[in-house]
Amino acid sequence: MSETTKEFCEEIKALGDKIVAMTLKQAKELSDYLEEVHGIKAAAGGAVMVAGPAAGAEAAAPVEEKTDFDVILDDFGANKIEIIKIVRAATGASLGDAKSLVESAGPNCKIKSGIPKEEAEKMKKELEEKGAKVSVK
Repeated sequence: MSETTKEFCEEIKALGDKIVAMTLKQAKELSDYLEEVHGIKAAAGGAVMVAGPAAGAEAAAPVEEKTDFDVILDDFGANKIEIIKIVRAATGASLGDAKSLVESAGPNCKIKSGIPKEEAEKMKKELEEKGAKVSVK
C-alpha cells in the first residue's frame, strides 16, 4: 500500500496552528462563541458536532471540569460571632485571624480555597444557615 500525504492550503494550516496554540481559556471562549453564534456544540466526548465542513479542529482543546473550589464570604450578616466560630473551625485560624477574615467580607474574601465541591457546598450551607452570604467559585 502506498501512503499519500494530504496537502492543506495555507489558510487551513494557519487556522489549525492558531487553534493548537490557544490557552484553555481561549479555547473555552471559542467554544462558547461557536455555540452561541453558529450553533456548533461540543459533544459530551469532546468531539464537535457541526452542520458544516472543516470545523472539527475546534475540539482540539476540551474543557476540563473544575475540581477545586473557593468559598467566598460576601457578607457575614447579623450573626458575626457565629460566623467567626464557623470560619475558625473550618480554617484552623486563631480567633483574631478568623475575626479579621470575617470582617473583611467581600468579593475577594476567600475563607477557604482549593477544596472539593462537596466540602465547599457543606461550608456554604453552614454559613448561610447562620445568615451569611456566601458564594462558591
